[in-house]
Amino acid sequence: MRILVTGLRGTVGQALQNYLHSLKHEVYGWPREEIPIDNYLAMESYIQEIAPDVLFHLAAPSKPTGKPNENWLVHYEWSSELAWITHRFGIRFLYTSTVQVFSDTAKGPFTIQSEPDNNYGYGYEKRMAEQRILYQNPQAFIARLGWQIGYTTEGNHMAAYLEQKNQKEGKIFASTRWLPAASFLEDTVKALWEIVEKHPPGIYLLDSNRGWNFYQIATALKKLLRKKWTIIPDENFVYDQRMIDDRVVLPPLSVHLKHLPKI
Repeated sequence: MRILVTGLRGTVGQALQNYLHSLKHEVYGWPREEIPIDNYLAMESYIQEIAPDVLFHLAAPSKPTGKPNENWLVHYEWSSELAWITHRFGIRFLYTSTVQVFSDTAKGPFTIQSEPDNNYGYGYEKRMAEQRILYQNPQAFIARLGWQIGYTTEGNHMAAYLEQKNQKEGKIFASTRWLPAASFLEDTVKALWEIVEKHPPGIYLLDSNRGWNFYQIATALKKLLRKKWTIIPDENFVYDQRMIDDRVVLPPLSVHLKHLPKI
């Protein structure tokens, strides 16, 4: 198949590209410096030129260009246009959203019946984008992701965050009362492909946390990567952020993190 991926150079994008290449698919990126995301005709022409079977919209405003309201442009307006174009041409469209569509005061764990309530910042923009996408393209797929985990300390994922935090502050405070939505990148990208290949359009929740708290996860990740992080347990953040969706079940975190306790 021919697959078009926005955000191809990002952490999830690179992992998705590697997985799709392993399946012998052709993968194309979106060169924002050449195809402006606020030019509808240019976007439509590019998509027609690539003629993808599937478009994965993963992009984030990671490298600001100075355009006004750029976060909103990337998260909402660009997503809206891509949803419409893919609907017009019958292209499967998957948008990666986030567990942060739920506010920090919402009551988890979350299911497909849980109503997103975030009215601020990144989570609000993604929540609004979800609604707009489904209006523009009722056949769209939306995958809500938790915190991604990789095997290196580079990029935008949990291990990189812990490494940077420890280097900057010399210690990491990790709540024993926060159960974060989280999954390993390799499991996430397999699930994204499974959704568009085997499941009907709609919203999906991707999470591998079966009940471990952040302190347990961070400690197990420290052992896996053989790091010397100083991790200090606390109870400052109380939140069950897990997502539960029986339609697409990811392997539990314990498959990768052997030092996690049994639950």
